[in-house]
Amino acid sequence: MNLDAARQRIESAITQYGQHAAMAIELVINEVRSDMGRDAVNELIDEFDLELMYNIAPMESDYSNS
Repeated sequence: MNLDAARQRIESAITQYGQHAAMAIELVINEVRSDMGRDAVNELIDEFDLELMYNIAPMESDYSNS
């Protein structure tokens, strides 16, 4: 997936589900993270203000502590 496709899918989810779009957006965010990494995810979260609207926080790191 590329950023343009992700943007379209997020916009579509917001249009279709409104305040209940978080689950659909999370699916897109997870796919973007897998394909392009945390910087791309954080760009989308900032662009669509997803943290404020849907409580989807920016990602700190691609690496876990486990």
